Amino acid sequence: MCLFKTLNHEVYKSVFEFIFLSVLGSGKLLIIMENNERSQEEEVDGDSCGSSTAGSPEMDRNPSPPPEEDDTEVGEEVDAIGETVYSKHWLFSTLTRLIQMVTDQEGGPSDSSMELTDDQEEDLCKVWDMAMDKDVAVFLQEFKAPDILLGVIAKSRSPRLTEICVGILGNMACFHDTCVSLSQNSDLCAVLLLLLGDNDPPTLLETCRLLLTCMSHPDVAPLWLERIRQQPAVCGSLCFIMSSSTNVDLLAKVGELVDKLFDEDEEMMKSWVSTQAGDSDPNKDTQQDVVSSLLEAATQLRSESPEALEVYLHSLQLLTTVEEGMQALVSDGACGCAVWTFVCKIVCEDLCQVDDPPLILQEQKALLAPALALLSSLHSSLQTDISSELLGSLIRILHFNTECLQSRTAGNSESKDIHKEEEKQVEDEQLKVLVETTAEFLSGVLMELNKDLLSSIVKEGHLTETSCVSAIATLVPQHITAVQHLVGLLSEVEPKLADIIKKDFSISSNVSS
Repeated sequence: MCLFKTLNHEVYKSVFEFIFLSVLGSGKLLIIMENNERSQEEEVDGDSCGSSTAGSPEMDRNPSPPPEEDDTEVGEEVDAIGETVYSKHWLFSTLTRLIQMVTDQEGGPSDSSMELTDDQEEDLCKVWDMAMDKDVAVFLQEFKAPDILLGVIAKSRSPRLTEICVGILGNMACFHDTCVSLSQNSDLCAVLLLLLGDNDPPTLLETCRLLLTCMSHPDVAPLWLERIRQQPAVCGSLCFIMSSSTNVDLLAKVGELVDKLFDEDEEMMKSWVSTQAGDSDPNKDTQQDVVSSLLEAATQLRSESPEALEVYLHSLQLLTTVEEGMQALVSDGACGCAVWTFVCKIVCEDLCQVDDPPLILQEQKALLAPALALLSSLHSSLQTDISSELLGSLIRILHFNTECLQSRTAGNSESKDIHKEEEKQVEDEQLKVLVETTAEFLSGVLMELNKDLLSSIVKEGHLTETSCVSAIATLVPQHITAVQHLVGLLSEVEPKLADIIKKDFSISSNVSS
């Protein structure tokens, strides 16, 4: 029977202590392991023999018989991690080799990099996968594997090795108890935040994933927010990634992290966009950097990943909810106009097109809602001109929503499944937000509408009888003043359509002079 399979829980823990000391201390793991292994072998041989011939250089007996099948099964049960089939012995040996690997590299030139062998990478990737199992994550946590991985990260000269170590920690953080324990390790947390300044995309991706995983646990999220607030370099590191990376997966994950931080901590968001850096500060002009970096990443993702684009639009929209954020967008020299132009292109060219089916709103509502909320806020501050395409998109969204409601109502009349209807109502909460945002934006635009723009949207087919009726049905009665202004202009541009609206909705015209 293998030596490690005979070790009990406490002995495993003791040996892991040796590993921990080796990583952070002198690195004399082999000597410790050899001494420990020798003493354990003597103990095991003594127990299996029944009587000992200690002190005698030779054994005057036949070798012990192989263990019975029952003993083998018991050994395998002892070696298994929790309820899994994973081996403590294999995991222990792999971590031991990991430490030896890092110890060996210390003897080389300080500026040299290290490449993992195929076997080393394969074994460490197995640990990475195993850490997704709760029993394995708890086992690793109990035997101080995070401290071992921290030591390896600190000494690693291999980007791939660093990535795998952070990935293992990220999988461990998926479970509440291990996440809490990891988050309470201040040294580990400090190193992870420093890794945001690394230049290896896979390592950055795993680091962001780990931070997001920890932030998803409400009881440790405040701890991480406090640490990030105390590290001004985090903002600069994230801005650098967003403004310079072309890695879609990395940009998506960084966007999620920034959006999460802004959503959870308004004060942090204010600080990041309003702090004035000194001339010697490498993060000078941080205020514009945050906005321009978000815009740069969003531009990169427009054609690559609509899902990732959503979080960037939401982050930009969150900036409009605070005065400091609006100043960062619309002040002299800021890129608010560039943001306006970019988002208008998304809405008018990519989303909710004329030849799309009305149900496209269900697919695009998560992207349209923050986009239109952002445009609405920028329009009121920048006083930008509204194009016929944008006005047509606003009308079309409300028209498509009416079509969806009518279709759903017809479907519900044939269905008696109450539970399905309740599920649809929950799902449509986001659609409701989109419709309210669109109606609010459109009402403001209609109040500024002139005959030339109205004539354009009629000639270009953006405003038809059907789409106009649908839009007005959504606008009344809350936005009755804007509707009256529209009807007044229609009386001059398209009298027949104006009469239909007046009749259907009992509305009188009211055109401002």
